[in-house]
Amino acid sequence: MGGRRYYVYILANKIGGTLYIGVTNDLIRRVAEHKLKLIESFTKDYDVVKLVYFEQFDDPENAIKREKRLKKWKRDWKIALIEKGNPDWNDLYPGIAGPP
Repeated sequence: MGGRRYYVYILANKIGGTLYIGVTNDLIRRVAEHKLKLIESFTKDYDVVKLVYFEQFDDPENAIKREKRLKKWKRDWKIALIEKGNPDWNDLYPGIAGPP
């Protein structure tokens, strides 16, 4: 049985738009919560629901450190990180969640 996984993720509302960085131990559930606007939050207020980037970690400490580090980055660095692996800012959620 595999160990628990932790994720740092970036959501956006559109290409080059508003960004949100978060950390979770269940990426599919957490992004679904954002998409369904189940939680009163920044992402609900600004419709930031498109998963454009994520990283996986084996332990929560490193995931939290990475999240905090990314939040301090300059905006253009964050955009470059997203565009390196997802130049068209596609929503990555359907690829990880599978069919509805």
